[in-house]
Amino acid sequence: MVKHQPLQVYERQLCLSCITGIYGCRWKRYQRSQDDTSKWECTWFFILCCSFFLLLFWTYFWWEAHNDYNEFNWLLYNRSGEWSDGTVPILTTTVVGFTYTTVLMGLALCHIALGQQLNLFWIHKVCVLAVLLTTITGVVSIDDLWRTEWDIVIISLQFTGPFLHIGAVVVVTALGWLVAGFVVRGERSRFQMAVVCVYVCVLLLLYLAPLAISSPCVMDKSSLSPRPLVIARRGAPMLAPENTLMSFNKALQHSVAALEADVAISLDGVPFLMRDRTLRRTTDVQRLFPSRQSDDASLFSWTELRSLNAGLWFLKDDPYWTLWSLSPRERRRAGNQTVCSLADLLRLALKANRSVMLNLRRPPPTHPRHHLWVNDTLRTLQRSGIPLDKVFWTLEVDRERVRRLAPRLRQTSPRKLPLKELRQKGITALTLHYSLALPYDIRQYSAGNVSVNVHTVNEPWLYSVLWCSGVSSVSSEAPNLLKDVPHPTWLLSPDAYYLIWIASVLLSFAAVVAIFVHQKWKMSGMQSYNPEQIMLSAVVRRPSRDVNIMKEKLIFSEINNGVGSTEELSMYAENGYVRYTHSGLLR
Repeated sequence: MVKHQPLQVYERQLCLSCITGIYGCRWKRYQRSQDDTSKWECTWFFILCCSFFLLLFWTYFWWEAHNDYNEFNWLLYNRSGEWSDGTVPILTTTVVGFTYTTVLMGLALCHIALGQQLNLFWIHKVCVLAVLLTTITGVVSIDDLWRTEWDIVIISLQFTGPFLHIGAVVVVTALGWLVAGFVVRGERSRFQMAVVCVYVCVLLLLYLAPLAISSPCVMDKSSLSPRPLVIARRGAPMLAPENTLMSFNKALQHSVAALEADVAISLDGVPFLMRDRTLRRTTDVQRLFPSRQSDDASLFSWTELRSLNAGLWFLKDDPYWTLWSLSPRERRRAGNQTVCSLADLLRLALKANRSVMLNLRRPPPTHPRHHLWVNDTLRTLQRSGIPLDKVFWTLEVDRERVRRLAPRLRQTSPRKLPLKELRQKGITALTLHYSLALPYDIRQYSAGNVSVNVHTVNEPWLYSVLWCSGVSSVSSEAPNLLKDVPHPTWLLSPDAYYLIWIASVLLSFAAVVAIFVHQKWKMSGMQSYNPEQIMLSAVVRRPSRDVNIMKEKLIFSEINNGVGSTEELSMYAENGYVRYTHSGLLR
């Protein structure tokens, strides 16, 4: 009676060990399993997918919202009374969370591709759930505080839509490898058929998605309108303190077409430039007038306003993270800025032969100039000597009286009105937020000889979209960036766009068919093995997945022949070769 030594297998699968170890803390081979994933773990995989896709949207939103970061910080300041860059903690947590969920998502897909059972480690489960709840909280908070910013997602899709479509087609096509492997490896079940149906539906939707993508940058180059003029909104606040002479001089150095400013009225009737209701953020009022730092800026006399420093806050807060680009001389100059009067701005514009756009703010009811503020502003305009046809008047209050007193002013409306009403009111220009500037409306107003100015445009991609839409001008806090945009970032003719669309669809379809055929052929080759062939080919290198499948077939064959109860099968790999044997009693 001879007893054969049992043959064992020791596989060197460092990559697989790392994948299962990081994802489920299963570092040893005997901890891994190729059994079907339990419903509980499938639920956690679904939660992981939800976290990943929600964070993907959240990351995309904040990437596109870069145009309005300063606006977001200003909203936070108005609520809290303290200036801080609220985007820093949001961006930090977003990058960390997205990186973490992306790694886990990749590991989960590797488990599926290798046929390994999903078993997410409990620490990961806690972290994924925390990431999901944190992201949901952030979305709800932004919807409450900054709801209008969601519009930028729709606008950005006009710019990124064609590229996102191609990227999505590539990703879904690659996922066909996992779907095909999942379907052909097991028996035909309803769940597998459901997975195939869902995959095919998603693929078809992606193939037809360009029918719903409407981008103004898909046009013939000959139809492109002239380059929109750039209006310096509060000067160049990225390079100097906003609404100061230094800021407007910086803007003029970047060849802007006009200067835009926020105008308030002092206690003694002098128009001056100030965006905020109070002086706390942009001056040192807390040092000179500590008991009045929360008072309305209009309740200060011009002498008091002129004594304030309006530049040190810029050096302290660095609101646009651009202080590093200033020379020491420019920093000293920025730190010595004072509150600018409207008369100073008009003299600068007259000297540079530039237009001016004014956003006026009415003083509070207790102000002595509450009913005379429009007259004070008109008087300053007339005394400055600037041609009134170079001044954009955006105020809706007393528009008819202003037209009678200064008929040469360029009347501008901040609201979208019918062309007939615009003509009746003598309005020749509109200044709209970019979310309201729809391509159809822009074309309609342009046909009616009404120019459209859009604010606030700081990013080249948004400038490119509005350029293709046909706007006349844009108000920007970053004229230094838009100066370097001589043409739209991208422009495709309809024929070229359709060609790219059809080519990507055909290539994707061919790749999906090839993947399914290859997976089916590979599995049919596995099914043709019999126990004798498996034993004879034992010394041939094979992927661990193929070896496991052959092992299972051999076990089932031995069991069916009645040998399974007396024989033991084991497998091991030595020096990279796979070998099979069995032990038993030979009589």
